[in-house]
Amino acid sequence: MKHLRVGDLTARIPIIQGGMGVGISGAGLASAVANEGGVGVIAAAGIGMLERDVFSHFLEANARALKNEIRKARAMTQGLLGVNIMVALSNFSDLVRTAIDEKIDFIFSGAGLPLNLPQILKDARGAGRTKLVPIISSARAAGVIIKKWVQKYDYVPDAFVVEGPMAGGHLGFKPEQIEDPTFALPKLIAEVVSEVRQFETESGKEIPVIAAGGVYTGADIRRYMDRGASGVQMATRFVGTEECDASPEFKQTYLEAKEEDLVIIKSPVGMPGRAIRNQFIDDVDAGRKKPFVCPYHCIVTCRQKASPYCIALALTSALKGKLKHGFAFAGANAYRVKKIVSVKELMATLLSEYRESVAT
Repeated sequence: MKHLRVGDLTARIPIIQGGMGVGISGAGLASAVANEGGVGVIAAAGIGMLERDVFSHFLEANARALKNEIRKARAMTQGLLGVNIMVALSNFSDLVRTAIDEKIDFIFSGAGLPLNLPQILKDARGAGRTKLVPIISSARAAGVIIKKWVQKYDYVPDAFVVEGPMAGGHLGFKPEQIEDPTFALPKLIAEVVSEVRQFETESGKEIPVIAAGGVYTGADIRRYMDRGASGVQMATRFVGTEECDASPEFKQTYLEAKEEDLVIIKSPVGMPGRAIRNQFIDDVDAGRKKPFVCPYHCIVTCRQKASPYCIALALTSALKGKLKHGFAFAGANAYRVKKIVSVKELMATLLSEYRESVAT
């Protein structure tokens, strides 16, 4: 495998571990991936939900939790670390500033266009080190971000993650687009690579394109890199690791999942999402509303008064293994996870699969 180079940072293995909230990818998983030469990623979404004062001091609790998680990960690795921060979070800017102040290596940002991200970087104390990587689902989005950042901030994106419709969690597609071949990841990668090439020529700055959403094997990695990707982002397969920060009960849902259990749900935040079907999801589909008290309007697009449940509380319950009160987000390949292994073993397997695909 080629190394993944983003500016002056180099990952020996071109694998970015995708950010998974709430709490699924924390310091444990991120540091383990970084130690193996990849990029470990902490998910910022709902990171403060386990803080005792999250209901009374939501902003402070989340900023504190993110700071502590980054520092915890730094104590366990000298490798590359990133944070995934959704644009749709109502405390987006606050979390970005926190991550930059902690001198995080990468900020990955999707669920909306992070049009003001360079301004936050410019104003923050840690400016100069952190790489800004938007997560997008189209070449058009790449073009909009590049033009906006260059015109307003004289800043070219450090890289792009292109996430296809086979990803887990919230998806950047309309429901009817998820199964449409027009929006398949191989096609999206080719389109985004073509889009960024002209800006690379104009700026003289290389803009790596990272493939995400349904990447599961080493052969998948080779396939997307052959199409022009500089690396991949993987999340689902990392749930099946010892170091994943989720509860054993959460991981067990992956081990037991069948292909038909992977369903598209309508999230309270207004986006479709992919999850493992369970009784909680069936109850919501049947119109049985789950009573809740909204701790904070954490997602800008959430219509909390009309929602049948709180997505943050449901995902926090899932993290703890209380699947009666929540559900597990998962990618389309979650049913292929059959055992729990160490991150070290998984990375070795991916490298072996990659080499085998090259040989054939």
